[in-house]
Amino acid sequence: MSSDRPVSSAQSGSLFGDDPPAPAGVQAATPEPAHVELARRLPAGLRLGTSSWNFPGWAGLVWDRLYDSKRLSREGLGAYAQHPLLGAVGLDRSFYQPLTVAQYAGYADQVPESFRFVVKAPARVTDALIRESGGKGRRANPHFLNADSAWREFVAPASRGLGQRLGALVFQISPLPNRWLDHMDRLIAQLHDLLQSAAAARSDSPESVVAVEVRNPEWLTPAFVDALKAAGATYCLGLHPKMPPITAQLPILRALWPGPLVCRWNLNLKHGAYGYEKAREDYAPFDKLVDPDPDTRSTLARVIAGTVGAGQSAYVTVNNKAEGSSPRSVIALAEAVQAAG
Repeated sequence: MSSDRPVSSAQSGSLFGDDPPAPAGVQAATPEPAHVELARRLPAGLRLGTSSWNFPGWAGLVWDRLYDSKRLSREGLGAYAQHPLLGAVGLDRSFYQPLTVAQYAGYADQVPESFRFVVKAPARVTDALIRESGGKGRRANPHFLNADSAWREFVAPASRGLGQRLGALVFQISPLPNRWLDHMDRLIAQLHDLLQSAAAARSDSPESVVAVEVRNPEWLTPAFVDALKAAGATYCLGLHPKMPPITAQLPILRALWPGPLVCRWNLNLKHGAYGYEKAREDYAPFDKLVDPDPDTRSTLARVIAGTVGAGQSAYVTVNNKAEGSSPRSVIALAEAVQAAG
């Protein structure tokens, strides 16, 4: 039996109580008036969103009914973009396999002009190791932090395909092998060259931001800040247990001020550095806030309010594994931003 059914058959208008025919394509849920009003009051430079969009548990909040995840992956983006508070989305598919200009353009065609994508660079250029399917590193990756590979397989196709709908290009550098941590100066020099090349994305996407997210606190040095500044890039505030909490990362943003904010709220600290699977088990089907994190939310809201209040743009995406339901996290964060502003 198909899972593409209404949330409640009691809402059916059929004389005999049967479900009415489902409209073609994935349909958006009717937005709550309070969310429409909240979106109207948020600063124009702020784009909030989730890290993907293929979750059936968002029925009644983002979708009008229950759809299966494969259908949402194929057809759900346009409906997602109709939610008044979801003005951005993380495009993580690009991490696993480089996408083409045509694939990026296909995503851009599904959303309004005001919508923005936060796109993750392929592991081919951000992971020091080539890995087995289970994640174990096999050997050194010759394309790691390679500027030519990054341009050819990520920056050029994303900027040309998404155009003005590109919000941020995120180079999320995977955890480094321990033996590499003694060579941070060399890695930062390589990163600088990559970022200098990536800055050319602005020829196709003038308002786009290039950002670097890391999984080793050893990156967070004055030399790292200098490399970002020299290339006109910024630091992606990565809220993940592998990194220090948000308050300990803020000095990097202060050192780069003034500038835009890119933040990816990935995983609740309670689950630890390797807790994605446990969080998935605890939070599925991602329809409610299970582990609210008001401290992180309030701090992030103040950072957002200060950034957009100074005329800078802010792109923030939230994973279901941050609090249990990324759309509900976005709503709560929007409320906190309004209160902080």
